[in-house]
Amino acid sequence: MRRALERISLIDVFMWIVGGSIIGIVLVGSVATIRSGQYSIRHWSDFLIFGVAQGSVYALIALGYTLVYGILRMINFAHGEVFMSGAYTAFFVADALSKSGFLGQNPLLGLLAVFAVSMATSVTVAVILERVAYRPLRRAPRLVPLITAIGASFFLQYTFRGFYGSGFKSYPEVPVLQGSWVWGGIVSIQRIQVLVIVAAGLLMLALYTYVQRTRAGKAMRAVSEDKDVAALMGINVDAVIVQTFIIGAALAGAAGVLYALMFRQVHFFMGFFPGIKAFTAAVLGGIGNIPGAMLGGLFLGIFESVGPILFLDGLGVPAPYQLKDAIAFTMLVLILIFRPTGILGERLARAKA
Repeated sequence: MRRALERISLIDVFMWIVGGSIIGIVLVGSVATIRSGQYSIRHWSDFLIFGVAQGSVYALIALGYTLVYGILRMINFAHGEVFMSGAYTAFFVADALSKSGFLGQNPLLGLLAVFAVSMATSVTVAVILERVAYRPLRRAPRLVPLITAIGASFFLQYTFRGFYGSGFKSYPEVPVLQGSWVWGGIVSIQRIQVLVIVAAGLLMLALYTYVQRTRAGKAMRAVSEDKDVAALMGINVDAVIVQTFIIGAALAGAAGVLYALMFRQVHFFMGFFPGIKAFTAAVLGGIGNIPGAMLGGLFLGIFESVGPILFLDGLGVPAPYQLKDAIAFTMLVLILIFRPTGILGERLARAKA
């Protein structure tokens, strides 16, 4: 007991006080909001469904972070721009198909074309990034590729700004995705939310099955454990790394279209905040852990949708939803302080850390 007390520093005490204070504020605000009766079951179900849809997009992007980290032990901070590049490029295809009437008459084929262009663009950008920016630095100290990733992020932002302009562009409406379904007068879900949740769920299930059940997935797991030993066993490490970037980028490209269909706007800076949120989700679930990234994305999406109203409205905050980003980033800081391995994360060995 005495030794345990000696290990506790003043900083530890201070951080626990801060954490306890935040938890106390959350509890008091939540009780006050629920007691006020201002929000009905219909409101809370709307918040929850929107959070699941938003979290599904975060989860798809987070998988790109966690896959690359699992293989290379680096954070690809340019992944948000990979997400942006696909959705922004696919806008021009969606806009052309909408103006021609094809998207309205053949929504399935039109959406497949938009998804294909977005995923192909994101994959192309990610492969070029890996080959030009990351592969030459594979044996460099870990800080070097991290700085390179940040530089690549800015480079991609302003490259696409130069190509497509700095203005906001509005994704066209898909008539078949307009409207919503209502059950029992309580639960209402928009059609676009159904598409986002179902599509994201299928993509995440396909990825998990691929990694766990296929020979290529086993090769990815082997390279994640030890690249040198995997190479000695006959695995082409470079090919596996490229494959990892391709899979992560394809998921980000799909997430970009789902995000654009749900929020209806794209621009050159659109990858920054979703990218940071997805990184938060990956850390929350346990960076390098695929089920953890999925769980972290869903949790963050729900937390960001329900949390501001539930925690802050009862405290008299005038515009609680405007603080959703602050709440998400505060949670990231708390996770890094109190549980840096995340919900499903493992403690890394010294050789990997």
